[in-house]
Amino acid sequence: MKKLNKRTLILLIIFVVVALGAGIYTAIVNTRTVRLPENPSGTVGNTAGNINNGGLFCELNGKVYFSNSFDNYTLYSMNVDESDIKRLSGAVISNILGAGDYLYYFQRSESGETGLGGVRVPFSFNRCRIDGKKATSLVRSVVTSGQLVNNTLYLQGMDDNGAYFFQTDINGENYKEIGRFIFNPASAYAGSIFYNSTVDNHYLMRYDTATGATSVILRENVWNPVYYGDYVYYMDPGNDYQLRRYSFSDGTVEILTTDKVELFNVGNGLVYYQTMGNVPGLYFMSTDGSGVTLMANGEFTDINMTSRYVYFRDYFDDTVTYHAVTGSTTYSAFSAAVPKPES
Repeated sequence: MKKLNKRTLILLIIFVVVALGAGIYTAIVNTRTVRLPENPSGTVGNTAGNINNGGLFCELNGKVYFSNSFDNYTLYSMNVDESDIKRLSGAVISNILGAGDYLYYFQRSESGETGLGGVRVPFSFNRCRIDGKKATSLVRSVVTSGQLVNNTLYLQGMDDNGAYFFQTDINGENYKEIGRFIFNPASAYAGSIFYNSTVDNHYLMRYDTATGATSVILRENVWNPVYYGDYVYYMDPGNDYQLRRYSFSDGTVEILTTDKVELFNVGNGLVYYQTMGNVPGLYFMSTDGSGVTLMANGEFTDINMTSRYVYFRDYFDDTVTYHAVTGSTTYSAFSAAVPKPES
């Protein structure tokens, strides 16, 4: 076999390097420009109550994807019964949304991971596959709240000039800034977003995602509305943050509790809420306000719900997540999510 001369060897090395570089570039471009199949009409990325509580848990097709407080709020998955817990990504995340074979989330810091499975850009809204791989940045922005409606992401951003509301599609295209104001898109149903105005009042409003039209639903003080079962549940800032609900069927408003409520979530036929005052506590009740039950004394935050469990944290300790079967008064640390020491 003939030896390659020096010039031929150099040309061969250059060819190999260029070919490898082109292959890597193509892989990256393909990862970023992949065309996702359209979601079915009526798709919503997560429940409004979860998003209003940080969006730390998201149930999708029999799986739960969550931001694990025991591991610096990195992305994990598990079955609904909390079995088969897996770490999917090293990115520090919140506001998890899901549809089809993809997750969407706000990344709060670099993942510390390289290659096609990690995004090294902090403060971005990302998309990845449900196995945590092929993460890509859709929007580089600080996102305080976001929701997926059908095939469009509606995001509340924050920059040096204040809050702004914008949208982009699931492919990271068709970016559009809608307005420079606070707009919480968490509560979505049937192609509409139900939100409280922040410009001139706190009225309950409807935003039609198909047309961009807005309309007034309820001329009352409303904060953090949650659409659930033909009602909108909300806190009333004008009445010491009472928890109330508005009925779409007859237009009436019911007071569910006169306690001063700091945050709440609705699901599985129950309302979980945290009260303020001299003796704060975490309570739950039926969605009609009956059966008020004390869950725990103290100050708790980030109430997230799945079809089987409720999750929450102590306000003064952001590392420990507690859990309980919905409707149960017994709770404990979600110790199964504590990472196992490497052997």
